[in-house]
Amino acid sequence: MEPISTAFALAQFVPGILKWITGSDKAEAAATAVIDIAKQATGQDTGDKALAALKVDPSALLAFRQAMADKEVDLDKAFLADVQDARKRDVTLGRRNYRADIMFLLAVFAIAALVWIVWKDPSVNEYLKGIVTLVLGRFLGYLDNIYSFEFGTTRSSRAKDDTIANLSK
Repeated sequence: MEPISTAFALAQFVPGILKWITGSDKAEAAATAVIDIAKQATGQDTGDKALAALKVDPSALLAFRQAMADKEVDLDKAFLADVQDARKRDVTLGRRNYRADIMFLLAVFAIAALVWIVWKDPSVNEYLKGIVTLVLGRFLGYLDNIYSFEFGTTRSSRAKDDTIANLSK
């Protein structure tokens, strides 16, 4: 198995692995680190053999979970380092982020256009209203992502920022 597939299989034993091997350009490095931990905990020489050992040996499984807990901070640092500077990008560019502004305006325009299309003609059939509702929900999701990226609007975002600051010390 390739490293990411093996790491996904190992996630059945430690679900927290998933956050390190998804949505990052460092996913393969994280997957390799997880596999190395599994090989060390089981005494096996390949990821596939380590996975098989974890399925049948409770003591190896316990050793793997303990080793993952010990390495969690290091893997979290690597994961958070990948996302910590997303909002600082504009500062680094030294200019206004016109691309983000245009994306926001297009999403708002699309939402307004969809609402106007449905409201202007009350005889629009239910199937078209359903399609418009799905597309409208998608564009509202885009707006949510834009706001979350630009402003960090959630408590978990604040917690992430605090975690990054504490890990950086």
